[in-house]
Formats: sequence, structure tokens, C-alpha cells
Amino acid sequence: MRELSFSEAIREAMAEEMRRDPTVFLMGEDVGVFNGVWGVSQGMYDEFGGERVRDTPISEISIIGNALGAAMTGMRPVAEIMFSDFLMCAGDQIANQVAKARFMSGGKANVPLTIRVTTGAPGSAGAQHSQSSESWFLNIPGVKIVVPSTPADAKGLLKTALRGEDPVLFFEHKMLYASKGPVPEDPDFMVPFGKAAVVREGKDVTIIALSIMLPKALEAAEELAKEGIQAEVIDPRTLVPFDKDTLIQSVAKTGRVVIAHEAHKRGGPGSEIAAVLAEEAVEYLDGPILRVAAKNVPLPYSPDLENYVLPGKQDILAAVRSFKIHSK
Repeated sequence: MRELSFSEAIREAMAEEMRRDPTVFLMGEDVGVFNGVWGVSQGMYDEFGGERVRDTPISEISIIGNALGAAMTGMRPVAEIMFSDFLMCAGDQIANQVAKARFMSGGKANVPLTIRVTTGAPGSAGAQHSQSSESWFLNIPGVKIVVPSTPADAKGLLKTALRGEDPVLFFEHKMLYASKGPVPEDPDFMVPFGKAAVVREGKDVTIIALSIMLPKALEAAEELAKEGIQAEVIDPRTLVPFDKDTLIQSVAKTGRVVIAHEAHKRGGPGSEIAAVLAEEAVEYLDGPILRVAAKNVPLPYSPDLENYVLPGKQDILAAVRSFKIHSK
């Protein structure tokens, strides 16, 4: 199978859907002439023109408000937010309008709006451009939350979002854009929401890894295998809807679980995942539910301090080794 980068897979998904459906269009800061600050929309302005690849003012509340209006009147907008840190600038639109319009209209107003958001630390971008904001919206019913980790999932999940009728927050980690992997060429290739991926099978410990932490978890699993510890690595892929059944089945097999994400530990997505497992899988656990996450401080600009605050492979290894699993 051919390989694409994460950003190429996202661009291919958007372009294919725009060719298939004339109601799909892209809007955001510098997405047109300048190809997006991360280069994801490269070439799309040339193919689709300014009507369907729309540069917007630097105003997140305006981007989301206009995209919501377009979605409620028959279009399928893809609204790009350059940094997830600035989602709060459009917080009222997302929390009180986008998430609630379908419910408050009794289902008469569909909201097929996909909000693509770059997330995570790209390296010395400072406290206001490096946050992972997925969990900010877990407490807001009505919005689906997607966190892809591979190019194939990025394409398949984005196409599912674009063909759906509900608003979706689609989080893309900046440090994954250059990563490569196999991606199906099928223009109808889609990945369903609410279905986790068992990326690596194992029997000794379950590692649940989100976004940029998936490749780090797989590296850790390789190292643990040399010690005789077989780690099962699971990528939830979507936080809303959430596939708890796959996770519970894995924990029932392994008895131990480590949850890894780049968001801050306090109130991060791992907190909700841990709560679900504590409520519904506690009888299977042979130890505490451990979380590997960023330390609870604003992300530093200094590379050394940033590396200290952010979680990595070594943190996953330390968490697994704390279980003192006897290798066989």
C-alpha cells in the first residue's frame, strides 16, 4: 500500500470530499493562498478557488460563527483553527451554539460542521501555542471529539466527520504532520467513530495511548518486549463517542493499565478514561490505574524545560515497570 504523511492524508480526505460533494468547503486563517500555516491545504486553493478555500480574518469566534451558519443552511464547512489554544476565543460559539443547535431545534437543524484543530507542543512554541485541549470539551454534550494518531486514521476519520450530520472537533497533533504510514486509496475509505484500535496485542499490561503518545507507546512496548513484558497498545481514536468495551476487554486480560496523553495530567482525557475503568473494570485490576501526562504547569519555552514537562517513552516505561511484572 502507498504511504502518505499525516498532513497529506488529511489533505487527500478534504480534496476527495470536495470533489464528491460541492457543499464541502474549507475556511480558516491563511488556508488559501499561503496553504495554511502547517501546509496542510497545499494546492487546494489552486484546484478549488477562493470560493471553496476561504481565507478568513484572525478571529476564531467569527470563523466558527460563520461556519455554524453555513452548516445550518445546507453546507458542509471545514473550519480550521490554527492553534487549539485559541479555541476558547470561540468558546461561546462552540459550547452554546454549535453543540446545542441540533438539540434545541428538536433535530430540525443538522450541524455538519467539522472543526480541524492543530494541537500539542511543536517544540519551543511557548505556553500559549503548545497545549493539548481535547479534554476541555469532554464536558460539553453535542460535539464529537476525534484524535487520530496515524495517517490512515486521519484520512478515514476525517471522511467520516465530513459525511456526518453532527459537529466534530478534529484534533491534529502538529508533530504528527510529517509522520508517514500506509493509507488506502479507496475514495470511500472511512474509519467509524467510537471504535478503538488494538495496535499491538499483549497479555501483561494495557497501554492506552492518544495522538502523539501512540508512537511513543509502541516504542516503549518494543523495549518492554526485550524484558519479557508483553504490552497491549490501544488507540481510542475518538473520545466522543468512546469505545469503552475494547478497553475493558483488554484490561480484563492484562489486569494492568497505563493511560498516556500529552495533555496536562489534571483533568486530562486520561481522567475520564480512568473513571470509566474504575467504575466498570475494577474487578479486573491488579494494580492502580496509572496516567502518563504533562506536568501541571504552563508549557515552557525552554527546550530543556519543555522536555521535562512533556511525557515521553521513558515515562511510559517507568509506569509499566512500577507494576513489577515478572517476565516469563
